[in-house]
Amino acid sequence: MANITFSSPTLPKDITVYAVAGDNHTLLDVAKKHGIEIPRQCEDGECGSCLVKVTHLGAKDPMAITLSDKERVTLSVNGKMKAEWVDNAVVNDMPPPYRLACQYIVRAEDILVEFSGEPGVEIDLRRPKTVYKKDE
Repeated sequence: MANITFSSPTLPKDITVYAVAGDNHTLLDVAKKHGIEIPRQCEDGECGSCLVKVTHLGAKDPMAITLSDKERVTLSVNGKMKAEWVDNAVVNDMPPPYRLACQYIVRAEDILVEFSGEPGVEIDLRRPKTVYKKDE
């Protein structure tokens, strides 16, 4: 079993659901099953509209899901794959933080899935920025 917590400004609160690992369902499938609206268009990994940020929770190393060539290209074209993330994904089989919900297969690990609610827009661009005032 996997605990998947979905977080978005479009949700009234974070929603944690349980998913069966190894059943080959994607994050997008799990979200749809539980009525969580992650933006989507093609659902095939070509458009990038279902961009999510995945944070692995717990002490174990993440169980990498190999990036498909399609997902790697889509993330790269949309500026969501740094060169070191590509190398780490290919060489060390370590997943990058940004993924496509339609391509990410759920594994037996607890994760936080954050999305902006806007097609292809990363969550970090929608977080309020902290403004620090200089003490006078």
